[in-house]
Amino acid sequence: MDHGTMPRSRHDHFPRRDEARRRRRHAAASALDAAWRAGDLAPDGLLAAMRAQEAATPEAAIAALAPWLADIDWLRARLGEALGLLAADAFARPPLRPVGGGALGGLLLAEAGAIRLTLLLRSFDAAAHEGAPTALFVPGRSVTRILADGGAMLRFHRVAVSAAEEAGAFTAAGASPCRSTDPRPLRAGETIRLDSARETFGLSGGSGDVLMLQLAIQPPSPLPIRAYDVASGRLAHVSASRRDSSFRQMALALLRAMHRTDAAPLFAAEAASEDFAARWNAMRELIALDPDAPRAPLARMAAADPHPEVRAAAAATLALYPSPPASGRGSEACELVR
Repeated sequence: MDHGTMPRSRHDHFPRRDEARRRRRHAAASALDAAWRAGDLAPDGLLAAMRAQEAATPEAAIAALAPWLADIDWLRARLGEALGLLAADAFARPPLRPVGGGALGGLLLAEAGAIRLTLLLRSFDAAAHEGAPTALFVPGRSVTRILADGGAMLRFHRVAVSAAEEAGAFTAAGASPCRSTDPRPLRAGETIRLDSARETFGLSGGSGDVLMLQLAIQPPSPLPIRAYDVASGRLAHVSASRRDSSFRQMALALLRAMHRTDAAPLFAAEAASEDFAARWNAMRELIALDPDAPRAPLARMAAADPHPEVRAAAAATLALYPSPPASGRGSEACELVR
């Protein structure tokens, strides 16, 4: 390819050598960030309101924070100021944290403990790239205000969860199937309130962008995050719902990808964590990191893990090891849920 005819990227024009411009850009973004934080922390500010609800029940917190979804003049003003920063310099970085990715991404507007307020965007071309639909159930509560419907169709998905499962007795074998409603048009201005451990929604089709303002409250829970195949209604995957467990899982995956065998004790420690999904994920990562390292903790897990499916998966994986221990790659981990 003739590189002389290739279209130039926006980044080809980045002012690397214009130090004065870079300082101005950084100063403007820092000033805007400071102004937003001061407003948010004021007695009538968004973050102050969220922090006041950190110890409240999800239902009480949603009721207290509902005005921030009902009146979005504050959001219009914030986005206008961010666009003003970009108008002054196309390489400016507004102090807004991106979240998500793929078909559904957005901006984290504020966060306090288990409470998050997010502006979500499903782009107009997402429908053309959507794969087999899945339904994701996350323990907690959510309220979503539809700001723009984009002509999309809305479909609700529901799954039964017992009190025992919510308290920590969830098993993949005993999981209830997912039931879905018929699609109906999404409506701009509507508000969707969900017990997100048991209810979720999916979007399909459309000819424009879907814009949503979502308040989610997801306190620590022994109930895992569950993903279902919508077509069959069957459980497809479980993962730890505690955010600290999720962060540690990402760290272990990174250490495994970096072949950090010296970090094996960290994997073994996480394999003894409180969350059953996190325990098994840590063991799988340890097996992938160093197949011989987990033989002893895997045996302990097979004999004494409090979760029956973790014990069964550990025993099945342990049975794949030859005796005496073989050198080389060893076994591949079994899956709790395929």
